[in-house]
Parts: sequence; C-alpha cells; structure tokens
Amino acid sequence: MKKLILAAAFLSLGSVAYGDIQAPPGAQYNSSRKLGRAISNILYGVMEIPEQIVRQSDTNGHKAGWSYGVVNGTQRAFKRLGYGFYELFTFHCPTYKGTFKPPYTKCGSDWRIEMNPSEGLSEFPPELGFEDYFSHSRTQTW
Repeated sequence: MKKLILAAAFLSLGSVAYGDIQAPPGAQYNSSRKLGRAISNILYGVMEIPEQIVRQSDTNGHKAGWSYGVVNGTQRAFKRLGYGFYELFTFHCPTYKGTFKPPYTKCGSDWRIEMNPSEGLSEFPPELGFEDYFSHSRTQTW
C-alpha cells in the first residue's frame, strides 16, 4: 500500500513538472519574436504618422490632427525606428530581466493590448484600416 501511494504521488508530481517544463510562462517570447519585432518596427514604424493624425483628428479636431498629430506621429515613428535598430542588434541576447519579453504591461478593455508604460508604444506598429483580431463570420464549404 505504501508503494502504491508513493507511486501515485510520484506520477502526479511528475506530470505537473512535465507540464511546466514544456510550456514555461515566457515561452512565446524568444529571439525570433524579438527579431520580428525589430524588423516590423523598422519597416512599419512610419505608420505611426497617419495613425496619430487620425487619432488626434477624432479626439481634438482636424486642425489638431494635421498639426499635433503629424508632430506626435513623427516622434513616435523615430522612437520605433530607434527601438527597432536596438532590438535588431541585440535580438540574440535577452535584455529585459534576463528574458526576451519587452517591458510592456497589458491594458485595454479586454487586456489584449500590451503597451510600454513610459513611451506609450505597443509591441508592434499599428495597422492602417480595419483591424480584425477575431474571425466572426462563417465560411461555407461546398
């Protein structure tokens, strides 16, 4: 009976340890994701300019959009370019607390958006046009 309890305890603890080893919390953040972040910030960081124009126009009016939005978007585009080159040259080594995870915190109504609290930048550059995160329509197959 003692051996049976010991074997059951060993198997139950072994399965928990196996699950933790296979998918640690930072598994999705690795050097290839950091390299992808760097390339996207370098190539698509200029999308901050029209994004900020639209955001400022929606909240403060068109004059603010075409003046402050352009200035703010240009500043954010240069920050993305700088972060992109920094991450491009350091993609192979962990830089934030010994991990490849960027220093972002989750925010938004559904906690899906990760933002840098000091700079206000998201992990990847914004997309222009309609953003679709979920597929709500059904497809018909024949």
